Amino acid sequence: MTLLRDMCYPTPSELALAARTLADEHPGHARLRRTGTSRGGRPLWLLSVEPSGRPLGAGVLVVAGAHANEPVGGATALALARRVLHDPTTRAGRGWHFVLCADPDGAALHRTPRPHSLLEYHRNFFRPPGPEQPEWAPSLLPPDRLPPETLALTALIDELRPFLQVSLHGTDLGGTWVQLTRDIPGLAEPFAKSAAELRIPVETGASDAAGWPSPGPGIFVMPQPGADAAGAFHPEDTRLSTWYRAHRYAGTTAIVEVPMWASDLVDDPAPHPDPRGALRLLAGRLAADAALVARVRDRVGGAPEPGAAPGTAPGPDPGSQAGTDPGAAALLRAVDWTLALIPRITVEWTGAGAPAEATAAAITSIDAFGRRLSLRAAAMLLRVLRAQGHPAAPGLDRLVTGWCEEFAARFQARRIPVTAQVEHQSRTVLAAYERLVAAAGAKGTDGADGADGAVSA
Repeated sequence: MTLLRDMCYPTPSELALAARTLADEHPGHARLRRTGTSRGGRPLWLLSVEPSGRPLGAGVLVVAGAHANEPVGGATALALARRVLHDPTTRAGRGWHFVLCADPDGAALHRTPRPHSLLEYHRNFFRPPGPEQPEWAPSLLPPDRLPPETLALTALIDELRPFLQVSLHGTDLGGTWVQLTRDIPGLAEPFAKSAAELRIPVETGASDAAGWPSPGPGIFVMPQPGADAAGAFHPEDTRLSTWYRAHRYAGTTAIVEVPMWASDLVDDPAPHPDPRGALRLLAGRLAADAALVARVRDRVGGAPEPGAAPGTAPGPDPGSQAGTDPGAAALLRAVDWTLALIPRITVEWTGAGAPAEATAAAITSIDAFGRRLSLRAAAMLLRVLRAQGHPAAPGLDRLVTGWCEEFAARFQARRIPVTAQVEHQSRTVLAAYERLVAAAGAKGTDGADGADGAVSA
C-alpha cells in the first residue's frame, strides 16, 4: 500500500477508496456498504470479507478510528482485510467486518497524516470530548441523546453479533498494550513476541488500566458488570461503552493500543520507591500546567457550550463564540472538556485511594498521561487562537513547543514506523482470533452458541 510505504496515515476518504477497490477486485468475497451518517453528514463505511456460502459461526468486527487522534487503525483494518482475503483458512466459515472510521468528523479535524515529531503531531491535534466519542458516549449520555456514530456502531454489533470485537487504538508516546472485556488465555505470548520483533515496548503499567487484573505483561482485563470499577484515572465507565455490547452475544472485545513514538521507560517492572509522593508531584505539575492553559482560555471568551460539564450532551455549534467555524467550536468544546477533567484527576492522584505500591512503569505511564492532558488542551486552543489571529497565540505556541520537546526528551522518544504499528496490531488481532477459535473448538462446538449464533468466549 503506497500510503504505508510513504509513512502516511490514510484519511477516511482514502480508506473508502481503497476498500472500494478491494471490493471490486474480490466481488465474491468482499463488499463495501454504508452503515450510517455522521453528525456532519459524512458516510460511515463497513468493509466485509465473507466466506462463500453460509457462515458457520459468528464473525469478527474490527472498529477503526474511534478516536480522531489515533489514525493507525484504518491502515490496520485495510491490512487485515487483505490478509483475510488472501488466507482462505482465516476467512473459512466466518465473516470479517471492518468499520473503516467510526468518527470521520473528528478525523477531518485531526490533520496529521505524516507527523515527524510530537510537535508536528500536536500542530493540528483534535480529540473530541467524551460525549462525542462513538465508543464512550453510552457511558456519558442517556440513550436518547447518543450521537449517530454510536447508534450506527451499536446497530452493527446487534446485527453481526460478533464473537470477537476489536477496537484499534493508539497512543502518541509510550508502549503497546491490550485491554480485554474477558481474558483470552494464551494471548500474552504472541503479543509479547510481536512487540519484541518490531522493537515496540510493552506498557506493563498502562494508566488506562490502573488497578485491573493483568494475566500477562501488557494484557489487562476490564472490570466485569457489577464489579468495582475503581482504579482507572478516567471519567468514563468502560462497562457502559460499546465494548461491552458484544457481551450480549457472548462475545469478547479487545482494544489494541500501539504507540506512534516509543519509550522504553514504560516496561520497567521495578517497584517505585515512593508512588504516593510521585503522584503528589505529578498532580501539582498537572494542576499548574492546566492553570496556564485555563488563563489563556479565559481570554478567548465565551464557552462553546454554556453550562456544559463532563457528561453532558454535545449541543449545537455556537457560531457567536467561535466565529462561524464549527471546527473552532468543536476544538473549544474539547479544550473545556479536558480542562474540566483535570481537577478530578489530581484529587484522585492525591487522595486516600492513591496506590502505596506501584511499579516504575506504572508511575511513568501516569506521568505521560498527565503531560498529554495539558498539552492536548493547549494544542487545540492554539489552533483556534491562530485562526483568529489572537494576540495570545505566540505565547501559547511557545508553551506547546516547549512541552512537546520536554515530553520527547523525558521519555527518550523514538519513532515507530507506520508499517510496524500496523503489523503489530494485525498480528495481535489474528492471535486473539486464533485463540478464541481454538478455545471454542476445544469445547467441542463450532463456535456458535445455538440459541443466538454467538460464540461462547
